[in-house]
Amino acid sequence: MNINKAVCYRILELCQKNKITINKLGTICGITQSTLKNIISGRNGATISTLKKICDGLEISLVNFFDSEIFQNLEQEIK
Repeated sequence: MNINKAVCYRILELCQKNKITINKLGTICGITQSTLKNIISGRNGATISTLKKICDGLEISLVNFFDSEIFQNLEQEIK
């Protein structure tokens, strides 16, 4: 799994945990629905700034965001 897919899965996991939709997450975080949908669909990767907004909206730290098994076995990005 690559980093973009892992970030997507983690966002979906956090939405499920908090019982909110992607659209609700966008409202909470001040991120447009199109930006979130592009991240979830894999069209665009999330910037660290966008991830920080998501974390702020969910009241978690960036460390907590990345503290997930999803990020344990990522593919090497540089080959």
